[in-house]
Amino acid sequence: MLALVVAAVVALLGAGGHTPAAPAAPAVVPAAAPAPAASAPAAPAGIADRAACPPEVVACVDLRTRQSWLQRDGAVVYGPVPFLPGDETGRVPPGPTSSATPTGLFHVGRKNADQVSSEFDEPMPHAVFFAPGGIAFHQGSLAGSSHGCVHLDAAAATAYFDHLRRGDEVLVFS
Repeated sequence: MLALVVAAVVALLGAGGHTPAAPAAPAVVPAAAPAPAASAPAAPAGIADRAACPPEVVACVDLRTRQSWLQRDGAVVYGPVPFLPGDETGRVPPGPTSSATPTGLFHVGRKNADQVSSEFDEPMPHAVFFAPGGIAFHQGSLAGSSHGCVHLDAAAATAYFDHLRRGDEVLVFS
């Protein structure tokens, strides 16, 4: 629009202001720049190192930040949520006599909504077992210690139980 006005003023001034100029040709307006190509979805707020968890992994557990999330094909579908790892995590290596949460790539083996630990006689609601030694995601205290499992609050434990399937990959990293 401004280009049309400027063209009309220049035409009038060029003619000495006495003879109206022929109508100016419509200004050529450059086409809008194409929208940028879609990029990978941004990590939800709070996920410090999403790149550490490959897209084929379904449950990601970051021991350093004590955050976990669920994803499908690299898109986060739940979380991040806080969790409490095993009591000795980061201080002693995981093992049969340690309460450290093990690191590595694991697979969901089984699930039990009403699990009770045979070793500690403790309830493990919405247990999703993924590592040797009975290590599981389950509802538990976010303030008290764990024996190596990944404690989640009630809502997160239910979501993990409902979302995870046998064979799904779980990555625990720090």
